[in-house]
Amino acid sequence: MYTLSTLPGDDVRQIMWRFSDRFDLQMVVQSARQIARGTVATLVAEGARHTHEWTEHKAQLLEAFDQSGLTSLFMDPHQGGFIEGPKNLALALVAFELSWVDGGSATCSLASNLALAPIHEKGTREQRDFYMHRATPPQPGEDREIWRGAFALTEPLPYVGVDTGVLVGKVRVDEWKDGAEPMLHVEKRGRFITNMDFAHFVTAAVDSADERIQGSCMITLQADDPGSFDRGAPTLKMCHQLSSTRDPIITVKVPASRIIGGYEIKDGVIVPKYSHSEIIGAVFHRTRIPVGLMTTAKLLSAVEPVIRYQRSRFRGGDASGPGSPKFEMGLQQKEDAQQRLVDIWAMGEAGASLGFGAARMADAFDPVEKRKEALLEEQGCTGPRKQMAALKKKQAETLEYVDLLFADPADKAANQARLDELEADTLVRFSYLDAVLGVTIPATKVWNTGSGANTLREAISLMGGYGITEDCPGFLMYKWADSQLEATYEGPEAVQRMHLTVTMGNPVFLAVLGKWADKLDASDRPGAAALDAAIRAWLWAYEFLDAAKDAEGKKLLHRKRQGVTFPLADALCWLVAAASLFDDVDALIENGPMNPTVAEGLEGLVGFYTDLAFVQAARAAGEAGRILAELVYGYGAQADTSAFAALRAEIDANLAGARLAKDRAGEALTQVMIPEALDYPM
Repeated sequence: MYTLSTLPGDDVRQIMWRFSDRFDLQMVVQSARQIARGTVATLVAEGARHTHEWTEHKAQLLEAFDQSGLTSLFMDPHQGGFIEGPKNLALALVAFELSWVDGGSATCSLASNLALAPIHEKGTREQRDFYMHRATPPQPGEDREIWRGAFALTEPLPYVGVDTGVLVGKVRVDEWKDGAEPMLHVEKRGRFITNMDFAHFVTAAVDSADERIQGSCMITLQADDPGSFDRGAPTLKMCHQLSSTRDPIITVKVPASRIIGGYEIKDGVIVPKYSHSEIIGAVFHRTRIPVGLMTTAKLLSAVEPVIRYQRSRFRGGDASGPGSPKFEMGLQQKEDAQQRLVDIWAMGEAGASLGFGAARMADAFDPVEKRKEALLEEQGCTGPRKQMAALKKKQAETLEYVDLLFADPADKAANQARLDELEADTLVRFSYLDAVLGVTIPATKVWNTGSGANTLREAISLMGGYGITEDCPGFLMYKWADSQLEATYEGPEAVQRMHLTVTMGNPVFLAVLGKWADKLDASDRPGAAALDAAIRAWLWAYEFLDAAKDAEGKKLLHRKRQGVTFPLADALCWLVAAASLFDDVDALIENGPMNPTVAEGLEGLVGFYTDLAFVQAARAAGEAGRILAELVYGYGAQADTSAFAALRAEIDANLAGARLAKDRAGEALTQVMIPEALDYPM
C-alpha cells in the first residue's frame, strides 16, 4: 500500500502539464496565483459578487492585472508583451489559477484578450500593432491610458446565446467621396457583452445592409467614434459577478480601414478580406480551452476544503474527543465519503490533462497554421473550398505520417528520414494537428464544463449543509453557480457537439484514435485495457452507425441526426479525457525521478495517480459503453453486432480491480497531509 504524503504541488503539475522547463510560465502561474489568493479572494469574501454593477471595488482587479503583467500576457514583446510566440498554454494556466478562487475574475482577465483575438488572428499588421500596443500598460516615458476591449458577437435575440449564423448588427456606407476612404455607419446591439463598463473599443460582428458592401465582417468600434456608444444596462446574471457584463447599443461612424483584415474594392463594392464567420472560427478554435479549464480548476480546488470538512466534521461535539477516530478522521471513517471525493478528484485530473494537452498542441499548431496560410496564398488557394481541396490531397501522406509517428521505436528509427520529410511538410503537419485539435478543443469545452458542473454538485453535497452557505470554505457554492455559465461561454454545449459531429469523423483523427488504443493496449498499467477496449468499441460503433439505417431507411450517422451524433460525441469526450490522464501519468513516471522534490515521494504519487487513472478509465468506459449500446442496439438496426458485444464484454472483464484501485485511493485521502487552513480567506 502506497502513501500519499501531501497534495500534489507545483513540481508535480509542471511535470504532468509539461512546463517544468518554462520559467516564464512558472512566473506567470505565480503572478496569477498571487492575485487569485489575494485581490480576488478578498473581493469575494467582502461581498463584491453581491451586485450586478461594476464598482470601484471590483475595478481593483484591473489594477492587479496591470501590475502583475497579466494584461500584457496576450501580446508579443514588440507590442509590449513578454512571451514570444504562441500563448495558449500561458492563457490556460492563468485562467486555471484565477478560477481556482473565482471564475468571474478569470473571465475579466480573458475578455480583453478575446476582443483582441480577431485582430491578432486576422487583422492587418497595422491593426495588430495599433490595438495591441494600446492594450498594454504604458512603458517608461509614456503617458497614456490602457485600452480595454470587448467582443460583441451575441445578438439581442430573445434569451441569451450564440448563433453565429444570425447577425442583427448592420454596416452600410455613410459617405464615399471619389479617391477617399469610404466611411461606414455601423449599428450594433450586443447582449451579454463582457468588459462593456470600461471598454475603449469593441470588435463587433456585422452584416452588410448595403449593396456596396459584400457579406459580413468584423469591425472595430471605439468609444470616441462619432455617434452613440451606449454601454447599455448591466446584465442581471446570477454568476461571474466579478466581470462586467452589459447590453450595449452602438451607432457610430467609422472608416472602412477598421474592417478587421482589411478590404479591397471590386467593381465599386467593398469586399472584406474575411467574413465574420472565418474570423470567429479562428478565434474560437483556441479560446475555448481556457474556459473549459476554468471549471476544471474549481473541481480540483474542491479537494482540499472537502478533506478539511470531512476530518473536522465531529470536532467540538460531545461524542468524540481528541485522539479518537471520530475526532481525527470525522467523515473519512466512511468509505462512501472517501470514494465520492476520489471520483471528483479523478474527474478534475482528467479535465486538466485534456485541456492542458490541447493548449500545448495549440501552441505547436499556431506557427504551422501561419505557414500553411502563407503557403496556400502563394499557391493561389485563398478561399476555404480551395484550401480544403489542397489539404485533402495530402490526406494519404498525413495518414502515413500518423503511422510513422506512433510506430514502435525500431520501426520509427528505420523510417526516420521519411518521418522527417513528412514532418517538414507544412500541409501534412497542419492536417495532423488540425485533426486532433478539431476534437480535443471542443471536447475540453463541452466535457470539462458540462460533466464538471455535474461533478461540482457532488462536491457541494459532500460539504453537507455547510456547502450551501456563504461561509463554505473555497466558495464552492459560487463555483458551482459559475460553472453553469462556463458551459455557455464561447459557445454552448450544442455548438461544441455540432463541431464534434463534423470533426470526429475526420479519417486522420480516427487513425490517431486507433493509435491511442494501440498505445493503451501495449501498456501494462491498470485500467489501460478497459480504456483500450472502450475506444475500439467507439471506433466500431462509429463505423457501424455510418453504414446503418433506421427502421424507416434513414441514415443514422448524419449531422442532422443529433440523437445519434451528439451522444456519440459525448462518449468520445469521456474516452479522450481518460486517455489524456494516462498520458500525463506516463509523463510523471518518466520525468518525476529527475526532479529531486518530486522524486522523494514519487512512489506514493505514482501509485495514487495510477489508481486515479484506473478509476477514471472505468468510469469513462462505463459511460461510453452505455451510450454506445443505446446507439448500436437502440435503433433496431438489422446487422451483425456480435463484434460489438464481444468488445463490451471485454470492457467489463478489464474492469477487474477497478474498485480495489478506488479503495486504495480513498484510503490515501485519509492519510494525506493538508495545510492547517486554506491559503485564501473564506
